[in-house]
Amino acid sequence: MKQRKAIAMVAHDNRKKDIVEWAEFNYKILIEHDLICTGTTGNLIEAALKNKLDYRDDEIQLNITKLKSGPLGGDQQMGSLICEGRIDYIIFLWDPMEPQPHDVDVKALLRIAAVYNIPMATNRSTADFIISSPLFNSNYRPIVKGFSEYLNRVVDL
Repeated sequence: MKQRKAIAMVAHDNRKKDIVEWAEFNYKILIEHDLICTGTTGNLIEAALKNKLDYRDDEIQLNITKLKSGPLGGDQQMGSLICEGRIDYIIFLWDPMEPQPHDVDVKALLRIAAVYNIPMATNRSTADFIISSPLFNSNYRPIVKGFSEYLNRVVDL
């Protein structure tokens, strides 16, 4: 991981208020990194952070990439970015009390993040621990398990 991180941010509808509050509280840190958000979450975070920033200062840049909304493929787009090595952290505030119409996509995103050993916060406390870790602003290389045994297996037809 490079020093400037690519931070993915996702939140289910009942958790969008939480992720916006968290982003506002941590805006001074977040503006130093690249944010990659699913659609609606990205729009809300962008609006909240723009309100926090003084855009008369030319040195302040807000770099947010907005993917599609989660149920419309945003979760899968994010999973693809993980596979390409383009995401360093995930803040995914999901709603454990509400079934989602795209639960299979959510599970796939969680799975691919685990496969590639991406640090992921699924609640605000964990997000706080990640962003305050000494490793957050360092060059860090997560250990990713090799999958050569799986890739080289013999498949009977």
